[in-house]
Amino acid sequence: MRGQNDEQQAMMFVVSMEAMVPQDHPLRAVKKLADAELQRLDGTFDRMYGKTGRPSIPPERLLKASLLMALFSIRSERQLCEQLIYNFLYRWFLDMGVNEEPFDASVFAKNRERLMKEDVGRLFFKQVVWTAREPQLLSNEHFTVDGTLLEANASMKSFKRKDTPDDDAPPPGSRNEEVDFHGEKRSNATHESTTDPEARLARKGLGKEAKLAYAAHVLMENRNGLCVDISVSRADGHAEVNEGLNLIRRVRGQGVGIKTVGADKGYDRSDFVDPLRDEGITPHVAARKKGSAVDERTTRHDGYARSQRCRKKVEEIFGWVKTIGGLRRTRYRGRDRTGLCAYLVATAYNLVRLSNLLATA
Repeated sequence: MRGQNDEQQAMMFVVSMEAMVPQDHPLRAVKKLADAELQRLDGTFDRMYGKTGRPSIPPERLLKASLLMALFSIRSERQLCEQLIYNFLYRWFLDMGVNEEPFDASVFAKNRERLMKEDVGRLFFKQVVWTAREPQLLSNEHFTVDGTLLEANASMKSFKRKDTPDDDAPPPGSRNEEVDFHGEKRSNATHESTTDPEARLARKGLGKEAKLAYAAHVLMENRNGLCVDISVSRADGHAEVNEGLNLIRRVRGQGVGIKTVGADKGYDRSDFVDPLRDEGITPHVAARKKGSAVDERTTRHDGYARSQRCRKKVEEIFGWVKTIGGLRRTRYRGRDRTGLCAYLVATAYNLVRLSNLLATA
């Protein structure tokens, strides 16, 4: 029998947020892990806020909202707040009631400086990494380091000479001024972006176009391909090696006995290989055909070949944070804001990997 469309809607109804989310939904495992790690940061959150005044949006909710943006490829904070009006899955993840009014997108901007001041992004990321160590899902000896470029949130038209006067404005009634760059040589030494001064002109390789960008660096453990540290720096040409060494030393300072570090040919340089050897770490760096800083002392062992196979898993991290996490082009301007976003996107990646690994353990 054909059903009829009832145009008379119910005046009242009872909705259980918990019942609306399937028990086997993958977001349940991610939420459980995220809630547990945020609970451990309760003391940090207490220090961030005063004892008096109007209550703010809980910082736990803002951090989990950032995780949602990475997990579901939400392009902006404004779009997330719009979806909180009708998306019950997102409301459930953020522990919001059915009748609770969604917060405004400006809440993120008002609280971001507070989060950066207390380094909450790094602390949240670090807590997730240490949770992965307890069931021995992380290698304590074999790691891989690599870097990539993140396109900055700035137009090439904003890349102007540093000696250009500030009052050199576009013609009246024009938002997008006409600029002729033909024949002009531009470099980071003479030019700077007026939109994001910390961004640098860089390119991924020969024959590639140059773009305003930041450099992102990842240290990965080789057992399950989890990200154990991440950083964002200026793309100055030397950042890949310098930040790579910084990540290794930072993780080693946490009591991790790193024995080998894999890397691609971009790290086959004496200023990267020699410091590792001095610190008792074997550099499993892809060797160049000519003038390599790595010799047969390293390449003749089977462990070197295994590291070269494992190091390619780091591309999965970069692929996820760019295509899913939204870091192909940064949402924010400035190194600190981009760094906070990178920590949260990497945390989302680790939570997904960790929930899958624990489910099969």
